[in-house]
Amino acid sequence: MSLNEEDIEKRVFLLAIYKKAPDESLADVTRSLANTGMFDLKRGKKLLKELKDDQYIVNDQLTVKGIAVAIEAEDEFKL
Repeated sequence: MSLNEEDIEKRVFLLAIYKKAPDESLADVTRSLANTGMFDLKRGKKLLKELKDDQYIVNDQLTVKGIAVAIEAEDEFKL
């Protein structure tokens, strides 16, 4: 992923999914990020669909590709 504004949102979203509690759903994560002001709920749902379409999430679970981006984002944001 390149580093434009939309990709930052996707990286944060993937990281939030990676860090979510086992009992949290993707809808919970979407609402949580919307509540922080990261994006509005409509935008969050659109991003979630794009992440699924791009195979970062399959069957409501991160794929290896999704996990790799989430870990990369975690390392990036620690700086």
